[in-house]
Amino acid sequence: MAEFTLPKNSKIGKGKHYKAANNAKNVAKFDVYRWNPEGDSNPVMDTFEIDRDNCGPMVLDALLQIKDDVDSTLTFRRSCREGICGSCAMNINGTNTLACTCEITGDTKVTPLPHMEVVKDLVPDLSNFYAQYESIKPWLQTYSAAPTKERLQSPEEREELTGLDECILCACCSTSCPSYWWNSDKYLGPAVLLQAYRWIADSRDEATSERLNELEDPFKLYRCHTIMNCTKTCPKGLNPAKAIGKIKELLAERLL
Repeated sequence: MAEFTLPKNSKIGKGKHYKAANNAKNVAKFDVYRWNPEGDSNPVMDTFEIDRDNCGPMVLDALLQIKDDVDSTLTFRRSCREGICGSCAMNINGTNTLACTCEITGDTKVTPLPHMEVVKDLVPDLSNFYAQYESIKPWLQTYSAAPTKERLQSPEEREELTGLDECILCACCSTSCPSYWWNSDKYLGPAVLLQAYRWIADSRDEATSERLNELEDPFKLYRCHTIMNCTKTCPKGLNPAKAIGKIKELLAERLL
């Protein structure tokens, strides 16, 4: 009979419990993933009791309060607090989302984005994700002479980019995709493929053929099986699965 053992540092234990003040009446518990790479111990889930009457409405507010008032070693990324930068992407109550736009509704469980190497606590290692983004050459490529002013688009051509250029590269969609979990070394994932289509769909770009050639690969593109987790979890309401389908359509049309 086969036996499977979880790798080192993957078994999560029970951590510390920080209680709220005795006079706190509106208490919510936050179970937060903790792991320090400088030690040899496994990850743990620390529990923090937060007085919601003295805390902002969003999960990021609670994490900031924990860091400021309870445990300054808690590590996570954050920046804009407006759902624009994508820095505070994490898994909250089983869903990949942004801590700054996720409202506290009660007891909350917070872990890093799934199936990523963890740098510390709630900080995932996005090195591979950004390297894949760089590989699609996410900038305007042209071969014609530069115009004297800007490169113009009609309103209809600009509309083609709606739902694409709003992507903030938070990685919520890619880390919700089982295909990306198992093939992240080869499969580009929903976020990067949506960004790739953003440039393919741009009427000002003149490297469409080259971009499609780069994506015509059994792993880079075709590991997508339209599971739709990416579209369901996107905190900006975008549809990466649709963009991936558009790329597949363009590649199929080239064969006709």
